[in-house]
Amino acid sequence: MSDVAAVEQLVKKHKDLKNEISKIIIGQDEVVKQVLLSIFSGGHALLIGVPGLAKTLLVNTLAQALGLDFKRIQFTPDLMPSDILGSEILNENRQFKFIKGPIFANIILADEINRTPPKTQAALLEAMQERAVTIAGQHYKMSLPYFVLATQNPIEQEGTYPLPEAQLDRFMFAINLDYPSFTEEVDIVKATTSDEVHTVNPLFIAQEIIDFQHLIRRIPVADNVIEYAVQLVGKTRPASEQAPDIVKNYIDWGAGPRASQNLILAAKANAALNGKYSPDSSDVQEVATGILRHRMIKNYKAEAEGLSIEDIIQNLL
Repeated sequence: MSDVAAVEQLVKKHKDLKNEISKIIIGQDEVVKQVLLSIFSGGHALLIGVPGLAKTLLVNTLAQALGLDFKRIQFTPDLMPSDILGSEILNENRQFKFIKGPIFANIILADEINRTPPKTQAALLEAMQERAVTIAGQHYKMSLPYFVLATQNPIEQEGTYPLPEAQLDRFMFAINLDYPSFTEEVDIVKATTSDEVHTVNPLFIAQEIIDFQHLIRRIPVADNVIEYAVQLVGKTRPASEQAPDIVKNYIDWGAGPRASQNLILAAKANAALNGKYSPDSSDVQEVATGILRHRMIKNYKAEAEGLSIEDIIQNLL
C-alpha cells in the first residue's frame, strides 16, 4: 500500500475510532484528539485535572477501542518500584523466577502519578524512554505499541509530589481537562444513571498501530516548518537572544530539544489525521500548547501577576 493510500486509511480509521470513543466519553473532544495524536506519534501523555472528570474511563475506553492490552496502576505514597516493575521470587526448585509487574502491557494508566514519591515515579522513566526495563541485571523489552498515559491532580491538592522536570519531559503532551459544559454534564448524568450498557468494539490490532506510527514518521516536512518549530522552542528559553520580553520577564526555564522533536512529530500526526500529506506551520501551532505547557517553568513574578503558561504560549504564537 502506498503512503497516500495509508494516510487515507488512517483518516477513516481515526473517524471510526472517535465515534467508538464517543459512545462512552461525552464531550472532551480536544482531550481525545491530543491523546490520539500522542498515540499515533508514539508518545506518552499526561492528563491533568481534578478527580471525577473521567480520566480513567477515557484511557480504559481508548484501550478497548484500540484493541490493546491495558493495565492500571494506582499510585499511592507507599507504592514501591517493585510493585510497578515486578520482582524475583524463589520457586519450588530454589531458583529465582521473575514475575512481571503491571508495567508490562501495551497501555499503562499511571493513575494519580504525583501521589507517589520520586523513587517510584522514576521506575517509569526507563520504560517510557527505552521501551524496556532492566531488573536484577536482566533486560526485558516491552511489547509494542507501548504508551504511558498518566493522570495527575493539580499540584495544589494535598499529598502530592511534583513530577521532576526529567520525568515531565518524557511526556509528549500535557493535557488539561476542564469541567464539562452544562449540556454535556446533563448528557453524562443521563448516560451514567440508567441501566443501559454501551460496548466498545476493538477497531485495530497492535501491528496496525505500529504501521501507522511508522507512516507518520515517513511523512515529509518542509525545512521552513522544521525551522519554525525550532524557533518557537528557542523563544521559550529566557537566555536565548530571540526570546521576547514576556519570556525573559516571566519564565525561569524553557523547553529543551525534545520539545522541537515532539512538535514536528505531533504536527505530522495532526496533518495525517486531517487528510494532509505534509504538515505546515498551522499544524505546529495547533499542537504547540499541549507540547510546551509542561516544559516551561514560570517564575514568582508570573504567579504574582496571575499569568498562566498558556497565556505566554499564545503570546509566542
